[in-house]
Amino acid sequence: MKKFAKNNLLTIVGVFAGALAGYLYWKTVGCNSGQCAITSNPINSSLYGSVMGGLLFSMFQKSRKKTA
Repeated sequence: MKKFAKNNLLTIVGVFAGALAGYLYWKTVGCNSGQCAITSNPINSSLYGSVMGGLLFSMFQKSRKKTA
């Protein structure tokens, strides 16, 4: 478990940062009518933000070569 967390630390940080950003986006901008699929609900906004944050931060990870 520690090896997984160490190898994917940047992605994990990105997931939490994205979830926070998604929640803050819902809180500040949001959608009052309820017709917006992502921003009408804080859970949807946080989940979308966490996925996007994880993908964004994982782009900056160095790939590791496997040794046989």
